[in-house]
Amino acid sequence: MSEPFAPSLYTPQRRLTRVVQVGDVAVGGNNPIRVQSMTTTDTLDTAACVEQVAELVEAGCEIVRITAPSLKEAENLANIGAELKRRGLRVPLVADIHFTPRAALVAVEHVDKIRINPGNFADKKKFEIREYDDLQYAEEVERAAERFRPLVRRCRELGRSMRIGTNHGSLADRIMNRYGDTPHGMVESALEFLDVCEDEGFHDVVFSMKASNPRVAIQAYRMLAARLAARSRESSGENGFAAPGYPFHVGVTEAGDAEDGRVKSAIGIGALLEDGLGDTIRVSLTEHPAREIPVAIALARRCEARWEQEPCRVDEATLFVDDPYATQRRHTRSLGASDWKIGGSAPVRVELDLGALPADPEACAREIAEAQRRFPLLVCEGLGVEAYDESDRSSLQALRGALASEGLHFPLALRAETRSVMDFLGMCERFVVPVGRLIDDAGMLEIAREAAARSCPLEWELRGDNDEIPSLLDRALEASSSAGLEDFLFSVDALLPVHAVRLLCARLRVRGAADAPLVLRYRKPAACSDPHALLAASVDLGAALCDGIGDAVVLSGFEKACVALDLGYRILQGARLRSTRTEFISCPSCGRTLFDLEETTARIKARTDHLVGVKIAIMGCIVNGPGEMADADFGYVGSGPGSVNLFVGKECVERHVPAAEADERLIDVIRSHGAWQEPG
Repeated sequence: MSEPFAPSLYTPQRRLTRVVQVGDVAVGGNNPIRVQSMTTTDTLDTAACVEQVAELVEAGCEIVRITAPSLKEAENLANIGAELKRRGLRVPLVADIHFTPRAALVAVEHVDKIRINPGNFADKKKFEIREYDDLQYAEEVERAAERFRPLVRRCRELGRSMRIGTNHGSLADRIMNRYGDTPHGMVESALEFLDVCEDEGFHDVVFSMKASNPRVAIQAYRMLAARLAARSRESSGENGFAAPGYPFHVGVTEAGDAEDGRVKSAIGIGALLEDGLGDTIRVSLTEHPAREIPVAIALARRCEARWEQEPCRVDEATLFVDDPYATQRRHTRSLGASDWKIGGSAPVRVELDLGALPADPEACAREIAEAQRRFPLLVCEGLGVEAYDESDRSSLQALRGALASEGLHFPLALRAETRSVMDFLGMCERFVVPVGRLIDDAGMLEIAREAAARSCPLEWELRGDNDEIPSLLDRALEASSSAGLEDFLFSVDALLPVHAVRLLCARLRVRGAADAPLVLRYRKPAACSDPHALLAASVDLGAALCDGIGDAVVLSGFEKACVALDLGYRILQGARLRSTRTEFISCPSCGRTLFDLEETTARIKARTDHLVGVKIAIMGCIVNGPGEMADADFGYVGSGPGSVNLFVGKECVERHVPAAEADERLIDVIRSHGAWQEPG
């Protein structure tokens, strides 16, 4: 794919898009990132819908989506809009449409925007496996286009906008059979519908490419951005300028609740915003929708501040990974002792960085040991400390002794300035040496020689602005080469860490050192609250991890070891790299849901959250249920009032189970497929 997916791969820069008007709210262009959510109330209950819309607006929501699964709900959107107007609430409404083109034609009369899902709008999913020749495929595309065309024309006549919202879990059978359940298939599905819009002269279009897997979502949005850029370039001619692209609505669907839902959302949304992809966002949590808004606002404002940074003056011609449209873990060599290797085939490690040596080493060791006892799967796989002069030797020895007395044995990474490193040789398993403008080449060479002589891996921590990273790396490589040091790895300490890590990877490829392991570090600012630190760490670490970059994650600045370890492992699970708990794929509910999804999810989690590595999907209805089952081991999907369908993968194994029995029956299904373990 020749067109890049972002304006710049090495500096945060917003993608140039046209402005699409959604009622009074302008999306795209230079407008702020708009924050959206969706009501969970019954669309036929006007009072409940209006009350929830008011709560969302009060929380800061700028655009509200309401489901319209049938003609009755579509017609009632008029009453909801009238009551909002009577109460003086001015907020754009979006009708969410699946399966019912007739409902879309009614809803468009009463709302500001229509969201359609290409996989559901013109196709009935049968999960049939068949081969389409080119003629048959073209006939299917034309059939879908003819069902879609009347809505496009009416949107154009009324001045309404539209979101073409592709979901990974609900691709049409023809797409699945030709492209598979892939980001490529998601993009092709959306572009088929864009062809109809452009053929009708309709351009007030916003796109989304949602998936419950953040990596799939990132790849799909990137691929769509590149394809749209190529189309625009081709239509502009050899000497023309590409027109601004269509805006993107960005989100991770069925993210779940609590910390895991926020981590997965921050990874997927934040990684895309870092590349300037995203003009409006929705955080999909299995919670009251008003609780989504502070998370979305925090992610939006954080990234808008990134876009205002001075652009990096370095423009590496080399890609930072082999293929940014398909996650493959970066190939690196392995360093360290056999039980705690970093890089190679070892899992991405989770380490803690204490900063300064603790004043009370016994208390520190007890806290880490208690965290390990309470959460035995969240293993601390390395500990970092800072030392400043020879007087710290006794403190370092005391810490080692305290850890040993608690039965804790893991590698120690020691950060020290160049003039102090020699005082601590032999007292750690890895040296971390800050490399900045003030360190001289002679000092770097001396440290590299000593590390090589003692076979101690050396982590060069590059500190500087992003445009300084390549030159700092060159100096570290030169010192390593001159000293004969082979056991070295890298990390960065920069204000824009996602792009700094990319610059580092690209430069390593240029210098023939692409197999050097990389450590991803996140240091929580002192004034940052834990909720905001969770989001920031998820973006800064998760974006790189989803590109296959990173052999260890190191967190520091947290008051409690268990909080930092827990977050590190949640981020690795959100990036689909290590599984240390049950993963729940649960939708955020909407007016289609016929049971309390938040309460149901909490109840099922209480029974199954000890099943490490098992993925359980909890869906309110059939809209994305069967498709998203493909990404889950087991599924619990609402099938009607008071009834549930149970899935294994995307195969329905029990239909219309009474809701009162469904929890136990789900556990029976898990047990019958060998995935059940008794709690404790």
